[in-house]
Amino acid sequence: MRKHILLLEDEQAIADTLIYALDSEGFEVRHVHLAREALQAWGETAADLAILDVGVPDGSGFDVCRSIRRRSDMPIVFLTARHEEIDRVLGLELGADDYVVKPFSPREVVARVRAILRRAAGAAVVPSPSSSVPDGRLVLDEGTQRIACGGEYLQLTRYEFQLLATLLRRPQRIFSRAELMALVWDGAHETSERTVDAHVKLLRAKLRGRGLPADLIQTHRHMGYSIRRPD
Repeated sequence: MRKHILLLEDEQAIADTLIYALDSEGFEVRHVHLAREALQAWGETAADLAILDVGVPDGSGFDVCRSIRRRSDMPIVFLTARHEEIDRVLGLELGADDYVVKPFSPREVVARVRAILRRAAGAAVVPSPSSSVPDGRLVLDEGTQRIACGGEYLQLTRYEFQLLATLLRRPQRIFSRAELMALVWDGAHETSERTVDAHVKLLRAKLRGRGLPADLIQTHRHMGYSIRRPD
């Protein structure tokens, strides 16, 4: 069954390139140019993932994301020509699963879309008994590249998983922000320490939502972050 993608992009040339790349890989794309059209399309059609341009004539992809997030956990990817860290951090804090900075490779976007949809599908799968954790502790499943809590997988974005997995492999070990950037965001040259902080904030919120303690991921002033060893 073909996955449905909602694409908000006001530049037709960019949209045409993405539509061709996504269609060639078996996706069905509904393209709109304006924020209000994106919200209308989202209400009319059950999309599996949204690709939202940040800057459109009648508003912002951020506004569309806020509206969607009030009612849905549908995966969202931002497209942006902006290079300011504040924009990327805002997008992540709003609940985006990933962002792509223009200019970009359409094949890279398709690859990211596929990876996000795989993670979203896997989040609903209950782990095998050997991986389940009745008391709610976290278990890193290296084979499937997922993290289980209380008998089911957490729904994490690519970088959220990599960050949490890095901490879980070395409990109580303090990682500096620079170390985490090198280990988790290797090759993402536009990343700064604020991105690390934003992802820690998002992870803490997701873990609290699963009943885990707020101080599971610990902040060490002027040093970095660690995760507590299970009691």
